[in-house]
Amino acid sequence: MAPTTVVGSSSQLSPHPNVLPLVPLPLAASPPPSAGRSYHHGTTPTPTHPALSKPNRKKGARSQSCCTRAHPPPHSSLRSVRSKQGTQPARAPMPALAAAAAAWALRAAVWACLAASAMLVAEAAYMGLASLVAAAALWRRPGRRYRWEPMPGGVGGDVEAGPAAAAEFPMVLVQIPMYNEREVYKLSISAACALTWPPDRIIIQVLDDSTDPIIKELVELECLDWASKKINIKYEVRNNRKGYKAGALKKGMEHIYAQQCDFVAIFDADFQPESDFLLKTIPFLVHNPKIALIQTRWEFVNYDVCLMTRIQKMSLDYHFKVEQESGSFVHSFFGFNGTAGVWRVSAINQSGGWKDRTTVEDMDLAVRASLKGWEFLYVGDIRVKSELPSTFQAYRHQQHRWTCGAANLFRKMTWEIITNKVCLLGPHSIRHCDEFVMLQLPSGIMQEVSIWKKHHLLYSFFFVRRVIAPLVTFLFYCVVIPLSAMVPGVSIPAWGLFYIPTAITCMNAIRNPGSLHLMPFWILFENVMSMHRMRAALSGLLETARANDWVVTEKVGDLAKDDLDVPLLEPVKPTECVERIYIPEILLALYLLICASYDLVLGSHKYYLYIYLQAFAFIVMGFGFVGTRTPCS
Repeated sequence: MAPTTVVGSSSQLSPHPNVLPLVPLPLAASPPPSAGRSYHHGTTPTPTHPALSKPNRKKGARSQSCCTRAHPPPHSSLRSVRSKQGTQPARAPMPALAAAAAAWALRAAVWACLAASAMLVAEAAYMGLASLVAAAALWRRPGRRYRWEPMPGGVGGDVEAGPAAAAEFPMVLVQIPMYNEREVYKLSISAACALTWPPDRIIIQVLDDSTDPIIKELVELECLDWASKKINIKYEVRNNRKGYKAGALKKGMEHIYAQQCDFVAIFDADFQPESDFLLKTIPFLVHNPKIALIQTRWEFVNYDVCLMTRIQKMSLDYHFKVEQESGSFVHSFFGFNGTAGVWRVSAINQSGGWKDRTTVEDMDLAVRASLKGWEFLYVGDIRVKSELPSTFQAYRHQQHRWTCGAANLFRKMTWEIITNKVCLLGPHSIRHCDEFVMLQLPSGIMQEVSIWKKHHLLYSFFFVRRVIAPLVTFLFYCVVIPLSAMVPGVSIPAWGLFYIPTAITCMNAIRNPGSLHLMPFWILFENVMSMHRMRAALSGLLETARANDWVVTEKVGDLAKDDLDVPLLEPVKPTECVERIYIPEILLALYLLICASYDLVLGSHKYYLYIYLQAFAFIVMGFGFVGTRTPCS
């Protein structure tokens, strides 16, 4: 069978030995069908050429063509040659099929993200409304909702009036876990030792997991110095860091003197409670046996050092004013923040104690205590000074630990929450309740965990806030919207593109009226951080190797430098430029630049302005130009 012939002009000879030049013939020159040959359309074989000679077929065989076809006009240029098998049926090109499949997948992603965004805005509206009602309803304030009476001597009174008065005070343990906290260790220890409480009814416990021997020696010397001033302070160390903070707290509670305490207050190394902190919080626990936890609000002393700390303050203020306030008001439940709170020791023991299975041991304990029927109370009027991460790297590590741990805890506790039925509260072993409270409290209280509370835990607390929020924020605003600008036929409804983000932003702005001018920066910053939160959430859900990574948040000691003489062991070294370059942010910035440029030149959606702003934010943060430490500073 001769190869396919490419036909050219009659004056050109083909370089291939088996291909002859085409000589166009007039219509009358076509040989009759009786000649015993059939001709393909567009070819005129020369009978004498061997390549076109065919052996005679067997008698009765059908000819290749049923009829003789007319040749096209002699002036037509290029012609195609049909094969003997005939033409194949027409098919759609593969690029067209791939484009159609991509458009269909993108449309599905758009509507999935819109559904998730609707869940977020509904949850935000519910929490915002509940927090506003809680703030406006005077009869629902903590002091009116729960019984509160001052301790003997009162706030500002003399708590050391004598042994008889001091006996009315419960035993309180103050735990301060720390790890190489050279900048702030004096701050937290001195604040704890200054708490107003009878000296024989309080124990300060410093849990030092430091690996630097010099820092350990400094912390021990600080504890000895306060012990010489007749402060009941204990310095405890471990041989290993198993369980990190949860392991340290668990080990601290195993001491005999700790088990003899009624309540335990926990402060991280950078927290500085006011001297009347215990006088304001402990009465809630003394007079309300069902309360297991009192959570107070964080106050940030270094929020104005840079733009990043101001944005952090906006997010955390929303967390306390809306999430914690609404949870305490509606469900008497919220996630323990890990510090600046007071626990009932019997509630910790009944809930199984501290567990180190995730990096959010505080949330783990809170959920288990809630399933036992205990109630929590958030008191926003009591504030504790603390420090915000002032470097981008420290903030990234903190957000990874919080987001990954919460998602991992959701994975571990889902079935436990579903199957939980009845919990037993009591006896509570509270030695310092008055007679009225003890008469109202039977020896055992059977309380069923309602379906409503389970729904709140699984859907609102875990699924929407800890899983959906980090995933949809990144995928929708940083991936789907930019990609839709490059795919024709994919459009996003205005209510999902503009109204939902605007509603969420407005609900945040309502509780942060003093930060309205920072809202654009907050939106861009949160979009960049959504990439890290999404990766952390997936790491926790899938329980990858990084699910239990624990990196202690770096403390700069900004709040201690002016008031305390905190010795630095070595001078701060200049930051290498390469160490401040974050490749994921830069790669995503390039992707956004490509999408925005395509939309500007060839697209029709006109999203390019928004996408360009996002790309700029990713570039700024990708090269480390955020926080108090910038490249080469």
